[in-house]
Amino acid sequence: MADLPAVDESFTPAALERGRLLFAGPCDFFAGAMTVPQLAPARGQEIAFAGRSNVGKSSLVNALTGRKTLARVSNTPGRTQQLNFFDLGGILSLVDLPGYGYSSVGKAKAAAWTETTRAYLKGRTELKRVCLLVDSRHGLKPGDEDIMKLLDKSAVIYQVVLTKADKTGPQALAEVKAATAETLKRHVAAHPIIRVTSSENGSGIPELRAELAALA
Repeated sequence: MADLPAVDESFTPAALERGRLLFAGPCDFFAGAMTVPQLAPARGQEIAFAGRSNVGKSSLVNALTGRKTLARVSNTPGRTQQLNFFDLGGILSLVDLPGYGYSSVGKAKAAAWTETTRAYLKGRTELKRVCLLVDSRHGLKPGDEDIMKLLDKSAVIYQVVLTKADKTGPQALAEVKAATAETLKRHVAAHPIIRVTSSENGSGIPELRAELAALA
């Protein structure tokens, strides 16, 4: 695995504009999968969004693409019930994964999602990066570290994206970010740069767009 930068990049206006244009373009749902055989053939490089139930994955996908209903949003944990694939202008595919942890559905269905998600994360050669979403109010949880260990073993680069930053204060946010950074040092596939975002007020969204666009 190539060395990764230890400090944050400063995005130029041109880079931010490239990110904006990419995510402002066509973005269409093209496949869903609840089981491994249902996984669609890849359409080029993929960016996946993983995290605990109700962490804000669908909200982040909507915020990145400037849409309100591209990915289904619910206040009820566990409403994303399959892996959802979106074609971003024929350049990247965005993959909204079912949340892990608490779910409002039965254990059997949640177990099926978990099996499919793990199979996808372990065996998808087109998977360019996983955005691991973590609620900025709570920080990393045991379920997050389980996924991190899986991605370490699979040599899939993942980047922590703190969500719901508008719902916590600056001091608490800084403490969560610092603690997360310390944990990431122990994981070989973890990108060292942590993105801090709010789908509610849009903070951090342009920078994340620019970073993901640079992977295309």
